[in-house]
Amino acid sequence: MASPTSSAITLTVNGDKHELTVDHRTTLLDALRERLDLTGSKKGCDQGQCGACTVLIDGRRAVSCLQLAVAAEGREITTIEGMADGEELHPVQQAFLDLDGFQCGYCTPGQICSAVGVIAEHAAGWPSAVTEDVRPEAGPPPLTPDEIRERMSGNLCRCGAYVSIAQAVARAAGAESEAVRETGEAA
Repeated sequence: MASPTSSAITLTVNGDKHELTVDHRTTLLDALRERLDLTGSKKGCDQGQCGACTVLIDGRRAVSCLQLAVAAEGREITTIEGMADGEELHPVQQAFLDLDGFQCGYCTPGQICSAVGVIAEHAAGWPSAVTEDVRPEAGPPPLTPDEIRERMSGNLCRCGAYVSIAQAVARAAGAESEAVRETGEAA
């Protein structure tokens, strides 16, 4: 039952609707972990600085520790648990596995969600701080290691697996581009 400090909301997470009553101060991260038992998103710094809690909201990256659950109502939330298609891993997940884009694994769910967002942003032509030609007509810049590092800079890896992470993002971006060329739509 809702009170003056709580609301009944419906969160759409990984395609499933969940009805919850949450305190207005409940973060999306806490709702996912504590109320929906989706523990893939990690609570690292709880201040929006490490990226371990990164999820996709309407396809865009968001640190869920700074997002209020009530503000996420009506939006499509994708967590690491929703990345794979059944037993088939998302291309980013597969690239992380193939190229050892993880060590302890704590930051990996956030890294993967962020990488999916990075690839989509890049494909849409969004520039980064290191993009040389930011004119829209220039199209997406080459996804160089510098571009990947800059775009992934909001996700920290305390183990230092950055080289493998950048390689995994590059490989997955190539796989996504190939899928678009073959089918005409993003994977």
